[in-house]
Amino acid sequence: MPRSASGQGAVVLLSGGLDSATTLAIARAEGFACYCLSIDYGQRHRAELSAATAVAEALGASGHRCLRLSLDDLGGSALTDASIAVPVAGVAPGIPVTYVPARNTIMLSLALAWAEVLGSSDIFVGVNAVDYSGYPDCRPEYVEAFESLANLATKAAVEGARLRLHAPLIHLGKAQIIQRGVELGVDFGLTVSCYQADEHGHACGSCDSCRLRRAGFVAAGVADPTRYRV
Repeated sequence: MPRSASGQGAVVLLSGGLDSATTLAIARAEGFACYCLSIDYGQRHRAELSAATAVAEALGASGHRCLRLSLDDLGGSALTDASIAVPVAGVAPGIPVTYVPARNTIMLSLALAWAEVLGSSDIFVGVNAVDYSGYPDCRPEYVEAFESLANLATKAAVEGARLRLHAPLIHLGKAQIIQRGVELGVDFGLTVSCYQADEHGHACGSCDSCRLRRAGFVAAGVADPTRYRV
């Protein structure tokens, strides 16, 4: 496995959105050779996958793979079931219909599998517990629990290579994430965050993700490079 100058390689979950792009930039700045993993899980906003490819290339990832799953066969989320409307009335309390059942657990399990194959002991994920829209699998307790699980469940960990799950954005607000990304040279114009982006990556401007992203740029005092449909 090719490694960075510091001798470390890491798997980075890369959706193509603002948070994961910043997470990749942080991992790279910490000296990791970054192997990015994107998941095509049947999401309606498939433009984010093209964005992930562009972000991985722009930020000098050492590798990038996209795995295909069919979570849309299960449904249960506005992001995977076209019969469930994406909410556009504003961020509301509680767990929204854009929550995808077990998504982060599935994605982190795949990242864990690839980390074992690569001989890596580090995984980075861009979950956030401040502007996280109520998702239960974006909380610090969840990150800690998954890291504990990983260190019980893998051959590498049992043989002494303890895995570390990094969530560098977990306690940051959207404005802080944007500011950190700007410091690290992230081109946010490459990213797609919208839950119902069109095939060209143009954002709706109304879904929860768009609202949080737009407010973040305003609060950060950074020009919003998002391409909106309206």
